[in-house]
Amino acid sequence: MSLPALPLADALARGPVVLDGGLSNQLEAQGCDLSDALWSARLLADGPQEIVAAHRAYVRAGARVLITAGYQASFEGFARRGFSRAEAAGLFRRSVALAREAAGRTPVHVAASVGPYGAVQADGGEYRGRYGLTVRELERFHRPRIEALAEAAPDVLALETVPDMDEAEALLRAAAGTGLPVWLTYTVAGDRTRAGQPLAEAFDLLAGHDQVVAAGVNCCTPRDAAEAVALAAARTGKPVVVYPNSGERWDADGHRWHGAVTFDPRATAGWAAHGARLLGGCCRVGPALVARLAAALRPPPDGDPGHPG
Repeated sequence: MSLPALPLADALARGPVVLDGGLSNQLEAQGCDLSDALWSARLLADGPQEIVAAHRAYVRAGARVLITAGYQASFEGFARRGFSRAEAAGLFRRSVALAREAAGRTPVHVAASVGPYGAVQADGGEYRGRYGLTVRELERFHRPRIEALAEAAPDVLALETVPDMDEAEALLRAAAGTGLPVWLTYTVAGDRTRAGQPLAEAFDLLAGHDQVVAAGVNCCTPRDAAEAVALAAARTGKPVVVYPNSGERWDADGHRWHGAVTFDPRATAGWAAHGARLLGGCCRVGPALVARLAAALRPPPDGDPGHPG
């Protein structure tokens, strides 16, 4: 059983908090096969202890927030695998319980992942948005997932990798009755959402929501993440959450990553200076990079002013 952590809002008021990195890349490093429409969520049923092991790798690296394995999970997806609705609800709750188990006696916050509609379709739609659905239809899709996760009492709902403002609005509506704090992160290209809306306007949507404890970006390039931090802080007035990819690029046709790693843990100190309070990594950012990020954010010993760079 994990030890209780401070409420997340209180922890953020004290200074930067380290998130974990990409769950899928760590599971693959452990030898797990994720070639399934459910992606890492398949292991909620077929390999829960692999999920625990992946979470523990990030706790050992210094992460103090664990994002659960439910990103690509849905009632519809579980039904296609033969799970009843009650069984599927149990798997959502298990995602939170596994992160708690992994934390052990380390005070860690558990963020229940709520991925976008496009991710659940497993067709790359999270990088396009504009699904042809109304806000009300998207809200109707997300509400059962969010309610099932809320039953497990996570510390925060991570509404993540959101490609457009319509889905952001739908997610906020669906989460409104849970009583849980949420963070919301867009996936972006430059200064726009993946659906092409100005990122400033997308952040404006979050400014008036007291339930939102942090706002920012994830699953984007480190360069785009860096440029979004100050904008998120200025437009929302909230702590910023930021967890980009490694910088490598996914070749959908060749089914492989290529290019250089541009995620530089030393740059996170600059992000923190501009309002980032939850900092971690997404795709291809593993425990080694998270450990370096945690070291970069660690305050120097008393009396030591630290060293630049």
